[in-house]
Amino acid sequence: MRRKVKGNVDWVGKIDWELKKFHGSEYSTHRGSSYNSYVVQEAKTVLIDGVWAPFAKEFVDNLEAEGILAKLDFVVANHGEVDHSGSLPELLRRRPGLPVYCTAKGVQSLKGLYHEDWNFQVVKTGDSLDIGNGKSLVFVEAPMLHWPDSMFTYLAGEALLFSNDAFGQHYASERLFNDLVDQDELWAECVKYYANILTPFSALVTRKIAEVLALGVPVEMIAPSHGIIWRKDPLQIVTKYQAWAADYQEDRIAILYDSMWDGTRKLAEGIAQGISQASPSTKVVVHNVAKTDKNDVITDVFRSKAILAGSPTVNRGILNAMAGILEEIRGLKFKGKAASAFGCHGWSAEGVPLLLEELAKAGFEIRGEGLKVLWEPDAAAVEAARELGRKFVG
Repeated sequence: MRRKVKGNVDWVGKIDWELKKFHGSEYSTHRGSSYNSYVVQEAKTVLIDGVWAPFAKEFVDNLEAEGILAKLDFVVANHGEVDHSGSLPELLRRRPGLPVYCTAKGVQSLKGLYHEDWNFQVVKTGDSLDIGNGKSLVFVEAPMLHWPDSMFTYLAGEALLFSNDAFGQHYASERLFNDLVDQDELWAECVKYYANILTPFSALVTRKIAEVLALGVPVEMIAPSHGIIWRKDPLQIVTKYQAWAADYQEDRIAILYDSMWDGTRKLAEGIAQGISQASPSTKVVVHNVAKTDKNDVITDVFRSKAILAGSPTVNRGILNAMAGILEEIRGLKFKGKAASAFGCHGWSAEGVPLLLEELAKAGFEIRGEGLKVLWEPDAAAVEAARELGRKFVG
């Protein structure tokens, strides 16, 4: 159903209430998501982005029912990833030859995904397209936010920025705008989105925001391709991105562990107690990484100033859930955070040194030699864990 956004701009996307996993099974979407597509109807009629392939026919049928499909003059593809472009094959089957405006790398991604040589029109930063009635579209390349092909489209005359994946969140809501939704839910999804998707590109985020702000154009609304639209104080999300991109951390420590027979769990809980004793103001979160949603774990790592990782030694290594989360953390390239390690062992004790090695590879500042406990922790071992926690924040 078409929804009014601003002026002659309407939302024509799809709310996906059932979505629980995204990027395959890499990203959890506890609150669903939306695929935001927009139509601008001035002298020219423009479609900005599309929806995921499972909803392609429904999407194009709706455009036809609304009288939009036949009127389209061109399409803007801000990003080629399939959750935005999946409707293009159906759209262009029914409107063959329709021009598709995108970056040069956008052409590469769309050809690579769909193996079609559509009527591509390549744009670069500063290019503009007059759509009549005093309105124009201005294109701004935004590589690695979060693909090399990404760009923003600014609607001059309405001060509206179509930002694609930047400034979005996976959040299904019939309430289209930021001032109408639960603020705690909204910000939880925003920080999770940044932490899990955009963290590796933080330096690029900082530069691109500076570049856009330097243009000096008014921004009265930011319309991303997932989640809600920022109409009340839209630059508040830009300010948040600037903070999140600056090696972000709170007075918070995340303890991550996996355990076979609860010994390493007992150490994790002892460390948490020690941190709280030594620094009551520090927020401590404890996650069993085999049981906790990994994207929620990563969000807590992003928010933390330090982490401690724990695993028993198994086959001269560590448990697979811990190995997996450390690989994810390594790829996200967190900066300015400290770390240590702990774990139980029986016949050999390679686990803690391996954890420290992996944490160092991931860019963490290693504090101390960690804690290795032979067999099941007794009272003295749990106290040693508390002491590790106290010293870690001392």
